[in-house]
Amino acid sequence: METRVNEISASEHEVEISLQYNEIKSEIEEAYREERKKLSIPGFRKGKAPIAMMKKMFGDAIEYQASEKIANSKFWDVVESDGLKPISAPQLTDLNFQPNEKLFFKVKYEVKPILEVKDYTGLEIEKPVFRVKEENIKKEIDSLLKSKATYEEVEIVEDENAKITVDLQKLDDNGVVVIGSKSENMVIDLSEGNVNPEIREKATGKKKEEKFNFSFTDEHKHGEEIHNEVFNYECEIKKIEKIVMPEITEELVQEISQKKSKTLNELEAQLKENYSNYYNDQADRIYTNSLLNKIVENNEFEPPKGYVQILLKRFLELEKENSKRYKTPFNEEDAKTQFADKAEWNAKWEIIMDSIAAKEGISVDDEDLKKLAEEEAKQTGISVEKLIKFYKDSKKDEGLLEEKVLDFLKKNNTVKEFDPEERHKEEAEGKK
Repeated sequence: METRVNEISASEHEVEISLQYNEIKSEIEEAYREERKKLSIPGFRKGKAPIAMMKKMFGDAIEYQASEKIANSKFWDVVESDGLKPISAPQLTDLNFQPNEKLFFKVKYEVKPILEVKDYTGLEIEKPVFRVKEENIKKEIDSLLKSKATYEEVEIVEDENAKITVDLQKLDDNGVVVIGSKSENMVIDLSEGNVNPEIREKATGKKKEEKFNFSFTDEHKHGEEIHNEVFNYECEIKKIEKIVMPEITEELVQEISQKKSKTLNELEAQLKENYSNYYNDQADRIYTNSLLNKIVENNEFEPPKGYVQILLKRFLELEKENSKRYKTPFNEEDAKTQFADKAEWNAKWEIIMDSIAAKEGISVDDEDLKKLAEEEAKQTGISVEKLIKFYKDSKKDEGLLEEKVLDFLKKNNTVKEFDPEERHKEEAEGKK
C-alpha cells in the first residue's frame, strides 16, 4: 500500500492511497461470499451458487461495488497507522478501481489547523467581586426557620406575619365586577417579599369575611414601546392564619442545617461560607469566559465548516435529550439558530487552545493519566489500569490538556477586580 498526504489548506488535507489487487483480494472474496447469500441463480438454491459462476456473470458489478467499501475501510486503517487526525466526516473524492490490477482513491478530510496564535498573554481582564450581604444571610435563616413554622387560625390580620386565604374578583375600570373572572381560595403569604405591598397594607387590620380592593400595574413592551396596564381586584378574606415561628433549639438548628451546625452563629458562618464559595465560583467563571472570549477575539479566523457542524449536532442532541428529561418542547430549527454561534465559538477555541499548547509545549502524557488514576483509584476502588483505559477510551487527555492550558493562561494574564454594585451605581449616576 502506498500513501501520500496532500495539504490543500491549513484545515483541509487529502490522502491518496494506492493498493495492488492482491492486497485487497481477501476483501473482494468476502464481497463475493456476502453477495452469494442474496443471489438466486436458476439451477441453484439461494446462497449456493458457485463463486466462479458469480464472477463470470456479475464479477465487475460486485467488485466495483465492493471497492468503495474497501476504500473506506483502508482509509481508516491509514488514519490509525499514520496518525492522521480527521475532525469531521471524510469525503471520497476519487475512486479508480481496475479489477485484477489495483485500487486507487483519494479522501479529503478536515484537520484542526495550527495557528500562529497571538495576544493570549499579558492581558488585563476584569473579574467581579461579589460580596456576601448580611441581609441575604438573615433572609436565608428566616426562610429555613419558616420552613418549620406552624400556623394558628386567628380572626384578624394583625401584621404581615400571616397568610390569608382569599377569593379574588376582577373589576373593570369603573369598579364593576367582570363576570367569569373570580378566583377562589387563593393563598397569600403576607410575609413574602414578592407580595404586592398594597395587599399587605390593606389586609392589615381586616377580619374574616371582610373585603378590600387593590390594584397592580403590569409593565410590558410592544416592540420598543413600554405599556402599562392596570388591573383592579376585590379581595374577600376567607381564612386568616398567624405564622408561629419555631423555638430555636440545638435540635432545630441541626435539622435545618443538615447536621452541619448546632447554633445560629454556626449556621450563619456556614451560610456565609456557602455564599462565598458560590460567589467565588461564579466570579471565576465570568473571568475565565471573559479571558477566553478576548483571546478568541484576538485570533479571529474561520474554523473548518464540517467541524462546526459536528459540534452543532452534539449541542442539538444534548438539547433534545434535556427536553425529553425535563419534558420541555424541542424545535430543531430554533435550536440550530440558538446554538450556531456557540458551535462556531467552541470550534475556534478548541483550535486556538491546541495551538497555544503546541506553542508553549503544554501536553498530557501517560504519567499525567497515571497520576490522576492513582488519585481516583483511592476514592472509587477501581484499579489504576482500568481507570487509565477508561481515560484513553473517553479522551480524558483532551480535558486534561484544556485544564493545563487554562492554568497557563490564568497565570500569564492579569486580573482586574471590580465591584458590580459600585459600577452599577456609577453608571446610574452617569445617566442622570
